[in-house]
Amino acid sequence: MNPSHPASPTAPLERLKGTVERVTFHSEDTGYCILKVLPEGRTRQVVTVIGNAPHVVPGEQLDATGTWERARDYGDQFKAAKLTLQRPDTLDGLERYLGSGLIDGVGPAYAKRILAKFGSATLDIIENESVKLEQVEGIGSKRRQEIRASWMKQKAVHAIMLFLHRHGISPSRALRIYKTYGDSAEGVLKANPFQLAADIHGVGFKTADQIAMQIGMEKGAPQRLKAGVLHTLTEAAERGHTCLPRAIVLEHAAHLLEVDQAAVALVVDRLVEATELTPLIMADAAFVALPHLRGAEQSIAQHLKALASSEAESEVAHETIEGSIAQAEASQKLTLADSQRQAVREAMRQRVLIITGGPGVGKTTLVRTLLAIHQAAGRKIVLAAPTGRAARRLQESAGIEAKTLHRLLESQGGGTWGRHRGRPLQGDVFVLDEVSMIDAPLMAQFLSALPQGAKLLLVGDADQLPSVGPGKVLQDAIASSQVPCVKLTEIFRQAASSRIITSAHSINGGQVPDLTPHRDSDFFFLEATTPEAIAETVVQLVKTRLPAKYGLDSIQDIQVLTPMNRNSLGTRALNHALQAALNPPNEFKYEIERFGTPFRVGDKVLQTLNDYEKDVFNGDLGVIASMDLDPVKVHVRFDGGREVAYEPGELDALQPAYAMTIHKSQGSEFPCVIIPVSTQHFVMLERSLIYTGITRARKLVVLVGDSKALKLAVQKQESRKRWTCLRDLLQPV
Repeated sequence: MNPSHPASPTAPLERLKGTVERVTFHSEDTGYCILKVLPEGRTRQVVTVIGNAPHVVPGEQLDATGTWERARDYGDQFKAAKLTLQRPDTLDGLERYLGSGLIDGVGPAYAKRILAKFGSATLDIIENESVKLEQVEGIGSKRRQEIRASWMKQKAVHAIMLFLHRHGISPSRALRIYKTYGDSAEGVLKANPFQLAADIHGVGFKTADQIAMQIGMEKGAPQRLKAGVLHTLTEAAERGHTCLPRAIVLEHAAHLLEVDQAAVALVVDRLVEATELTPLIMADAAFVALPHLRGAEQSIAQHLKALASSEAESEVAHETIEGSIAQAEASQKLTLADSQRQAVREAMRQRVLIITGGPGVGKTTLVRTLLAIHQAAGRKIVLAAPTGRAARRLQESAGIEAKTLHRLLESQGGGTWGRHRGRPLQGDVFVLDEVSMIDAPLMAQFLSALPQGAKLLLVGDADQLPSVGPGKVLQDAIASSQVPCVKLTEIFRQAASSRIITSAHSINGGQVPDLTPHRDSDFFFLEATTPEAIAETVVQLVKTRLPAKYGLDSIQDIQVLTPMNRNSLGTRALNHALQAALNPPNEFKYEIERFGTPFRVGDKVLQTLNDYEKDVFNGDLGVIASMDLDPVKVHVRFDGGREVAYEPGELDALQPAYAMTIHKSQGSEFPCVIIPVSTQHFVMLERSLIYTGITRARKLVVLVGDSKALKLAVQKQESRKRWTCLRDLLQPV
């Protein structure tokens, strides 16, 4: 970390050899390390080396390949692309090595005494003739045994790490593997490397398959075929499917495994017999599903059917309902439209109700009215949404505390929940917002924790992108026609004056909106045909044009949303360009590079993982407020002003957020949104994506790109094509 000028990406690789004098920082989770190294041939001046190593001890011999980076205030740093460490071969190195705390029972004083007695034979004595250690003053039988046991453990760790490295496994994954299996790691890998994909986050089928091929496993090995079939369904789940036609599973798995479909069919049958896959029939076709996803959709269907089959207040007189509506209107100083009034009546009668509709149709007003009625009746209301930003929006609009679903259900990580059927939630009326974002497993968990007799209001826009996780719960529930639903379609007068809202509705209806520029409009389309021109225009808009015209803050108020991560108009390239334009490096600004990305003080960042210890969640936005040097820490100030500290090895939970994907923006709102629209994103371009991006803006939307690409997007609805079972499961038996 330093005020620096990064090395040129074309700088020639150099080699550095030396002795590790001090470990300034080392992350056991990722292997990231900052080392002070004395290069060969020097007697005093140490240099800083930054790299990755699964285990590092002072005194070890370092051999690294990389490039030098200029750091004006803190000396040059050697950024190692490849780094290997070996046990020391000099007495000074051995003394530092043994005295580092590596071996239980040996500190600096004992290291000096042992080496004075045995010299370069010390390690061999510890391992093979440890009884001789008792010749050293202060070492008795107990300490001698402790020293040997600790050394043998360290030797085993070192051997396993070398084995994993030889098979192309990164330091961070090697450490995860060792922590999971301990001394059995090598045996597990040799017996069934695909076990890694099942047991360890971040190790997938392809990594395990590479190891399997390197250790000589046959392509048709049973464990490999099983892993390939399960991977096919797991990968489908990551694309949103809760099941797949059996024919597609056979085709895709056979292609992945490079075997014939008959071999795959036998494996699928065995997995079904072992209940590791669930067979089902839909529309007279054979499907298979992962049991936990099939179970989630069955649980959702069971709970929604039970709620829908019993009217909560059918005995309430019409006059009582009308009186409650009138009282709520008076308390809020508003008059409901006929469509909204009918929706309130329906919500009063039903135990469960879906309220859906696009922007400007009065969903928020309707929810506020219903909450006012329930509050007046003394009912306990519980509000929740799938993300932190969505929960904050709901809380602001309703005036009542709202929580994320994970917090409400007391998630403890790893699929463990504090709230469930045996320990249900407490409340009378539950309101879930942004339901289109909720996947099947999370909805199943919520419904299982819903208390007996509670009312449930599901609010969301079914035309937005479906959940990132598997399923399309809101869309399937509406399409089933078995769950009471109110679809709001009337755009109210105030909203109708916004071209953001009218354009969104046009796109949702399959029409390209009016792209003619209007001086006082809140929606603009700027034509640019090449990716280079689009990127240049986006940077100009964020840096100068929009701040100058509208008084917007480039970092706080403007959000670039793009369809994908890759290519010159993806998040990575745009974040690089926007960071360079808005927050360039200089000699007074601290920065640290991690995972190939420089993080600087002042950068806008996005949390990408739920972290319950830090109390930050996927989708939270913040700004890097400061950095500490010793120990190295990065402090991020999130929305609301709260600061959270990250060590270098934890920065994989953050990514630059000058630009983010439209998927990541779900549930959020920004004063201004800029969306690049290019045929470069053809694979991702579709109606729900553009519609979702536009509806993230409160005050201003600027589309930059090719009008032909926009037309293609409006005509396509790929994201809604998911294989799911919920719609069928909701139908009467």
